[in-house]
This record gives sequence, structure tokens and C-alpha cells, in this order.
Amino acid sequence: MTAIVISGTGLFTPPQTISNDELVTAFNAWVDLFNAEHAAEIEAGTIPAAQYSSTEFIVKASGIQTRHVMDKAGILDPKRMTPNIPERPNEQISVLAEMAVAAAREALQRAGREPQDVDAVLVACSNMQRPYPAMAIEVQEALGINGFGFDMNVACSSATFGIQAAADMIRAGNARAILVVNPEICSGHLNFRDRDSHFIFGDVATATLLERKDAADSPHAFEIVGTRLRTKFSNNIRNNFGFLNRAAPEGIGAKDKLFVQEGRKVFKEVIPMVSDMILDHMQEHQIRADDLKRLWLHQANLHMNELIGKKVLGRDPNPGEAPVILDEYANTSSAGSVIAFHKHHADMKSGDQGILCSFGAGYSMGSVILRKV
Repeated sequence: MTAIVISGTGLFTPPQTISNDELVTAFNAWVDLFNAEHAAEIEAGTIPAAQYSSTEFIVKASGIQTRHVMDKAGILDPKRMTPNIPERPNEQISVLAEMAVAAAREALQRAGREPQDVDAVLVACSNMQRPYPAMAIEVQEALGINGFGFDMNVACSSATFGIQAAADMIRAGNARAILVVNPEICSGHLNFRDRDSHFIFGDVATATLLERKDAADSPHAFEIVGTRLRTKFSNNIRNNFGFLNRAAPEGIGAKDKLFVQEGRKVFKEVIPMVSDMILDHMQEHQIRADDLKRLWLHQANLHMNELIGKKVLGRDPNPGEAPVILDEYANTSSAGSVIAFHKHHADMKSGDQGILCSFGAGYSMGSVILRKV
């Protein structure tokens, strides 16, 4: 079987950040406005009063300390509480594609490749800016890649599903090298007026370049030992925004047109499914826990990662074994595990192995076993 490597990764980080304290201050100001506006209904018991958030609550619930965003001012305005990202004219590159291009350029540079060495672009992320033209074709055009591109969405697992799709296409001879890019403006679909989730997401873009091992010449190359994907339908994480909303105007303002989740159910159900998938994947490739140098896990919740790490390794992970980036970036959906890989692999030596793993809405799960070349 043709060996495939990830030869380079890239990361675009928005320059604006929001600390937990800033987010809580804005949220609590909105609570005061809401409770004042609805004082009569609250007094009558027809609606509940909005409750304050706190930095302590956020850290305890998630481990998140801060997040990067494309627009800070709109989110922190208690009368708005959504990012302000104006529409661009059709002749101008779209914001999602612009982020993807920035990450892709770094991936190409780290792999020692030029756009003419690449035959395809996959944009794999949770929320596309538009149905068509495909974001991937726009990224392809901006980079000057002569080939093809398409979009795919498997929510938080989009990156791992994209990696398997790209590896399979290269192995089949359909492309020499493929860029998988994951631009995520998660702040755009987050309800910043929901106490249970207003702190969860941040914005970012990541990219991975895949190519044949025998053609790669990169000090950053990791061979893809194996991939495994799994899905199981669940409504516990959902976003009902779509083009048919305008056909049912009575529901346009509903909260489920943004990110909604049953957090406790997700926690209880996803941890054993992901742990079992990783362990089965390791067994298939005869990999023991002691053979693993690193776990690059999806960055949604610190406690979930700690428990998954413990189940996979049979013990608490040592410092650095399951690196955490969500304290700085928050949940960045499909990009989270790729950020962890991008930032935490430089110390690995030839032959060292690790697992890049995603999990999220769907439910969807992906496992990619990697070995340093």
C-alpha cells in the first residue's frame, strides 16, 4: 500500500482575543439589561430571570481561559453580542477563504512545497460561509493551484475525515498532494447570551498538506499509519441554521439556529465511544499504550480529554502527553486537534508515534495514527 505523510501544517490565529473576565463582564451587563426589560414577567413568574456567569464557572466547566476571535467589539457589546463581520463584495476574497489561505501558505512553506506541487484543496469545517461556489475552489484559486477542490462538513471531526479522504485520493492516484484546510469562525454560530455555552468557542484556521511518502522532503513529515472514522446519529449537539429557514419564517429567530447542546449527555456518551474507538484502532495496528508518545485530542473540554487520555493510556497522562491548547484557543471545532499537533510535535523523533483524534456533533469521531518519519 502506498505510504502517505502529513508533510506540513499551518495555523492562522486571529489577532484579537477575549479573556474570560471580559466575556463575563459583557454577559453580566446583558443579564442586567434583560432582567430590567422583563422585570414584570420575571415578577409574575412567566419567564425566569437571567443568571450571571463567572470566570470561575467557565474554568471549572471547561478549562478555557481565553479565545481568539475575528471581531471582539461586537461580541462584547451587551446590546449586540455577535461578531461584526461585514459582507464582502463577490469580487473580494471571502473571510473564511482568506483565513484558510493564510494557514495553507504556512503548511506549504513547512513542507517545502509550492502551489504547483498540489493538485487539490479540501475545505473541511463545521460552518461554511455559503453553499456555493465551494470555499475550497475559492482557496484553490487564491493559491494558484491547478486541480480541483470541494467542501465537506462533519462538524468537529471535519479535519480527520478530510485527512482520510485526502489520503485515500492520493493513494488511488487521483492527486500528488492535497491541502486540507479547516477555517472556523465558531463565534458566528455561538449564542453569547446562553450562560451554559457563551464561553465555548473561538476562531482559527488550520491546514495540513498530504502527499506520498516517497515524494516528500520535509523535516516535519509524519506517516499516516492508519485512519478510522465512526459516526452515530445524535441530536445532542445541533445547529438547525440553513437555507430552508426562510421557508419557515416563524422559526427564524429560534435559538436552535445557533449552536445548541445537551452538555451532560454529550459528556456521558462521547467519552466511552471515543476511548473505545482509539483502543480498537490501536489494537488493529498492534500499538500498545506505551508505544504512544502523544495524544493530540479534540479540544472541546479539558475534563473530557483527561478522561479519554486516562482510558487510552491506562493511567493519567504525563505532562505533555496529551497537550492542551483550548485554554488559549477555546473550542475551535475541527481545527482543535490540528492546532495541538501543529504546536506540539517538534520534539518527536523518528519512529515516535501519536494519535490525532476528533469527536463532536453527529456524533462523529476520527482517529489518525501518525509516526514521525
